[in-house]
Amino acid sequence: MFHLIWYIFIGLIAGVIAKSVMHAHMTIFWTIVVGIIGSIIGGSLTHMFSRPTNERYHTAGVIFSTLGAILILFICHKLKIHFPQVSFQ
Repeated sequence: MFHLIWYIFIGLIAGVIAKSVMHAHMTIFWTIVVGIIGSIIGGSLTHMFSRPTNERYHTAGVIFSTLGAILILFICHKLKIHFPQVSFQ
């Protein structure tokens, strides 16, 4: 159960940083989803090249999660994929 909460928390942090860097406007749900997908991509890359020493987490996890989320937003921008935005009325 704690792992699920941890994935959501890291996904939120990575997604918020990525959408700030890419100037994307999306709902909190899609921010977390992009962050989690970025975490999967970033985690896959870090585990391919360097295995974690304590087998629980990698020290560069948040950094590569953020880079993965930025990559996802960049690809979505190039493919003109838009996420639902929060409407302020």
